[in-house]
Amino acid sequence: MSHETAVYTHGHHESVLRSHSWRTAANSAAYLLPELRPDMVVLDIGCGPGTITADLAERVPQGAVTGLDAAAGVLERARAVARERGLDNVRFTTGDVHALDFPDDSFDVVHAHQVLQHVGDPVAALREMRRVCRPGGIVAVRDADYAAMAWYPRVPGLADWQDLYQRVARAGGGEPDAGRLLLSWARRAGLTDVTAGASTWCFAGEDDRAWWSGLWADRTVASTYAGLAVDGGHTDTAGLADIAAAWREWGRQEDAWFAVLNGELLCRV
Repeated sequence: MSHETAVYTHGHHESVLRSHSWRTAANSAAYLLPELRPDMVVLDIGCGPGTITADLAERVPQGAVTGLDAAAGVLERARAVARERGLDNVRFTTGDVHALDFPDDSFDVVHAHQVLQHVGDPVAALREMRRVCRPGGIVAVRDADYAAMAWYPRVPGLADWQDLYQRVARAGGGEPDAGRLLLSWARRAGLTDVTAGASTWCFAGEDDRAWWSGLWADRTVASTYAGLAVDGGHTDTAGLADIAAAWREWGRQEDAWFAVLNGELLCRV
């Protein structure tokens, strides 16, 4: 039985998967990679389309990786990624991070990328991650912090986007500024041997800004987030169209720059 209470703000529209499929272990889990050994058993929570999961599987060739996601549909895409890479040490399953269907001490590494911002009880989720992690293993989490995102030029509509996104995410039970709260959540979950850090994604240059602005413009008007924003009374379709136009305006600027701050934790069990 699922214990999840939060609504996944983004959903799985093509504009969302366009972003998630770009993610790799190198650009999204670099802080974890030095800890991996070839024979480790890894759980990747919130695996989505499986690109990070597949990268992790390649780095533990004598081990095994389980990719877990709450949405069954996206796992077909993840399985296709694994097949295309010829990986036979990875499997995918559905589940809820608040109630993981694994025995205690099942994994050497329990990893969750951009997950805790979307769950109803991140402290309980971390306790579950700790429960299924073997003594001497690692719980690794990384989440963005929307309030800390920075960009130039200061296109006015992007400030509206930032405010709207935070309101919609919190109304659904999530915490969009999770990056700054990871350490606090981990301590409340009873994790004491914790290394905290941060890293960024940065989007600048013609291709980067076209890609980043395009996916957010599309997500603003066509994804689950768009429906939640309107149905929750946070804005209307005209307001969403204005924000999408602001994203495209930002993306046309030759000196456009956007940085996403991510909080990171390595928790030794």
